[in-house]
Amino acid sequence: MVVFMRKTKQTLGLIFSFLFLTALSAQSQTPVDKFGQLKVSATNIVSEKGDTVQLAGMSLFWSQWIGKYYNKHCIEWLATDWKCSVVRAAMAVNHQGYATNPRKELKKVEKVIDAAIDQGIYVVVDFHEHAAENFLDEAKTFFSHIAQKYGSYPNIIYEIYNEPLKVSWSETIKPYSEAVIAAIREHDPDNIIVCGTPNWSQNVDEASLDPINGKNIAYTLHFYAGTHKEWLIEKAEVAIENGLCLFVTEYGTTDANGDGPVYADETRMWWDWMDKHHISHCNWSVADKEESSAALIKRAPKRGKWKEHHIKPSGKMVKEELLRKHREMFGE
Repeated sequence: MVVFMRKTKQTLGLIFSFLFLTALSAQSQTPVDKFGQLKVSATNIVSEKGDTVQLAGMSLFWSQWIGKYYNKHCIEWLATDWKCSVVRAAMAVNHQGYATNPRKELKKVEKVIDAAIDQGIYVVVDFHEHAAENFLDEAKTFFSHIAQKYGSYPNIIYEIYNEPLKVSWSETIKPYSEAVIAAIREHDPDNIIVCGTPNWSQNVDEASLDPINGKNIAYTLHFYAGTHKEWLIEKAEVAIENGLCLFVTEYGTTDANGDGPVYADETRMWWDWMDKHHISHCNWSVADKEESSAALIKRAPKRGKWKEHHIKPSGKMVKEELLRKHREMFGE
């Protein structure tokens, strides 16, 4: 009897140890640990095992104007406290950005990429420009460099054109995209490339009628909850029906100008719709600008570690959603 009880205790001890280590392992697992090399499969982003993936995170602001948050401490805080599975480095091109200060802006982006890799999260490398076709050479140079240096990491997602204006998809945006994609694919055959779409990345239905030929290609959809209602969802539904994989690399809880009230109900409607279609998304923005879409109050610490009073209403609402998505992702 004594021997039996001793063996039972040993067995129970082993079981509890296994459960503890399993829980500890799940807790320390990062998004990149969990999903690995991302791929596009039909209209979804999937993991290297083929499971559907929906990333959720934050976008930084234009790099040349609010570049102070482009540092490893801020990215670490977004990954560990806000539970972002993805961050977006919005590298400005025009207006004293990369086109005139390439080394300065590239250095900021690389800090974000390095920090994202260290934290095991994904990073959208964004060519943040409204007329990128006028900067084709710069785009090819920039993305060729990023692909050579970081293309072997599964963390990288290329966003090659932020928000085209009212220009033709087939005549302007698609040829530009194909040229930049070719420059990337010389060095990185695998990581996902996200292509901008006409009219501030809203006319995804237009792009769906003449898609780019290639693997692991997604298409940008942007919305601001106060401005973009069901009519934009209807356009996006058409694109999905036509076979496009969409990625909301930028969205706001406010009006399209980045200001005005926070539209909580409308934002939740969009979150529900993105959940329905497993669409990844990044909120605009990690900034302390005096507008309601900025997540932070003026002079909020640049190294993260924000207290409750540092976070504005939009930031609080989005952070709550990010924590929910994290619990859903890791089953916590």
